[in-house]
Amino acid sequence: MTTVVNCPTCGKKVVWGPQAKFRPFCSERCKQIDIGAWAAEKYTIPADAPDDPSQDAPLDPTQR
Repeated sequence: MTTVVNCPTCGKKVVWGPQAKFRPFCSERCKQIDIGAWAAEKYTIPADAPDDPSQDAPLDPTQR
């Protein structure tokens, strides 16, 4: 059974196998566009804001 995926950049169908040199991308161009987007920080991973460190217990055990 052959697996076919969509190129993450342009959506073109790509056969998932050794013949697809740039998988999951369809071409070197699409691969470079994706790398550029990561470098430009266009992709983000949502996260909660860090807790206020002043609310944490002191690091020095003698201050407890």
